[in-house]
Amino acid sequence: MTLSMFNGTISREALEGYLSRAVTAADLVNSTTLDDDLRMIGSIGAKFLGRASGVWLLEPDDDVHFRNSRALAERVHEIDPDIMLQTCIFEAVFTDVEKIEIPAWVFEAFGLSVERRAFRYADMLFDSKPQGFVWDGDGGIPNMNKLETQLWFYYRAARYIDAGYEAIHMGQVHLYAAEDHGFRKTAALFRKIRDYARGHARRGIVLLDAHTHGVNINGTLLFDFHSMPYSRMPILDQPGDKLALVQEGFSEGGATVSGWDCDTLPMLMELDNWGGKFFGESDGIPDERRAWMEWWGYDQIAWFASQDAESRDQFLEYAYRWTAVNNIHAYLQMPIRRTLGSCRVAMPASGGGEGVTDVYQANRPGSGCPLGFGQEETIKRIWQSEEDLRGRASNPIPNASYGAANDFDPETGVKLPARVILYGSFQHQVGAINFDSNSETTRMYYTGNGLYRRTFVFPFRGAFDYAAAPYGTLSQTYSIDSYPRSGSSTKSTLIIERDNEVVEFVFDFANRTLTARVVEGLQP
Repeated sequence: MTLSMFNGTISREALEGYLSRAVTAADLVNSTTLDDDLRMIGSIGAKFLGRASGVWLLEPDDDVHFRNSRALAERVHEIDPDIMLQTCIFEAVFTDVEKIEIPAWVFEAFGLSVERRAFRYADMLFDSKPQGFVWDGDGGIPNMNKLETQLWFYYRAARYIDAGYEAIHMGQVHLYAAEDHGFRKTAALFRKIRDYARGHARRGIVLLDAHTHGVNINGTLLFDFHSMPYSRMPILDQPGDKLALVQEGFSEGGATVSGWDCDTLPMLMELDNWGGKFFGESDGIPDERRAWMEWWGYDQIAWFASQDAESRDQFLEYAYRWTAVNNIHAYLQMPIRRTLGSCRVAMPASGGGEGVTDVYQANRPGSGCPLGFGQEETIKRIWQSEEDLRGRASNPIPNASYGAANDFDPETGVKLPARVILYGSFQHQVGAINFDSNSETTRMYYTGNGLYRRTFVFPFRGAFDYAAAPYGTLSQTYSIDSYPRSGSSTKSTLIIERDNEVVEFVFDFANRTLTARVVEGLQP
């Protein structure tokens, strides 16, 4: 990896290098299998350890938490000093903050008189108490307009930077900044945090991200990169709890804090968690109903952990390819460790017997991690074998124009259609409704010279029919040859022989031909 970080900035090449080898290693600081976790991290070649520390509920002793966080960073950097660790400051505060005394240096950083006092929980909350912003009397979402919230965020950021962390996930920024119109207080806080990092971080930098499509203030981006969880669509004609991702993951562009411009800021997409499992085995919920309950009744990582090993491997490869095809600057944050909330997964334990775990771990099962789920070799294989996918078959970035708004066929003078929609029985494989000739989800991009293109990842093998509908209507459709058909009865057939095939469709308006080809050379 080409390392280009200096004086609080990072090059785009270096940033995307880290994101391309990013993993979710949530709560690694408290792992009971740390020796094996570190072995796996070195083996797969991870360079960015997401959520390795950070707390939602405060631990009994905050100083011990930061000492443990520092010890973890030191052990990781013994293996590879180039690894970047991320921690978290979430959109949650609890009454336990009142047990933590505010250090003098926090007051001094804000130009305030030093006081001998602890943080004040009540002074962080939204005065109007919006629904869902206060929880059971002992927790809630902090208000960034409040000075006390700014002091709290700065305190935690500085302590993590001192512990060796070079990235901080800032949680749900749109919640705690709800009354910070124009993000003025948030931006000022982030400047303080970045200034602290220049003088105290191990390489003079801290990268800030959040769950957001992006915040652009007068042309300058608030974050160093963006993060988003995946969405999903169920595929009910597949056995089991099968999903297809749907098109999402917009990332705002602009001028970065590091001084370079982009049309879309590089981003991570992850398997999120928000509670685990939302149904009981005795509830008797039909599949057709459960399919639309979050991820078949789970949060993302609990659904993933509840699949069999083959399905987990298949989904990781699919999610990786889908992300590369749909946003050339987005990266799958590979899950290697994530808590499962209310979900419990029973599995064979290494050495015999059966165990039950509430943590997903990608480790191969063995004496070092008896309840490993076994995806580490899959992650390593995907990273090593799919280097050439990004850019070979990618669609334009999600905020790109579809083109052909005012273009004409140079030979005939006929205006080109601004909208060309692919439709057929394949559409539910890519997050749309089957046979919907007006679906924006399967709209083609105009790439010049009368050609429209669109690339999709087909998660499951099978036979599918397809056609192109200029303008999204059925008055003139194209499929099996260069002659138009009226209505939806005539379509071409596409045979997909393997899961996770990448397929490029091309519609040639001048010659009235529609072709589909499997992008070759992507199999390991």
